[in-house]
Amino acid sequence: MSPAGKAQSVHNRVGEVRMMCGLTQERLAQAVEVTRQSIIAIEKGRFTPSIYTALKLAQALQTRVDDLFWLSESEKEQK
Repeated sequence: MSPAGKAQSVHNRVGEVRMMCGLTQERLAQAVEVTRQSIIAIEKGRFTPSIYTALKLAQALQTRVDDLFWLSESEKEQK
């Protein structure tokens, strides 16, 4: 939890950057060595990848990890 007691959420722009690069979910999955279902789950925010996978995503999309993923405060308090 953050110092204010609010939970933080991980957000991403993987889908947006992937499309800007002209890659399909399948092609990105092959480049990162994960399944297409994993890419779908990451893009929809249902799954937060490991640091290793996040680095591979950034490499495949020719960008930086912090340009793909960021934290934001959630309005709900986590108990």
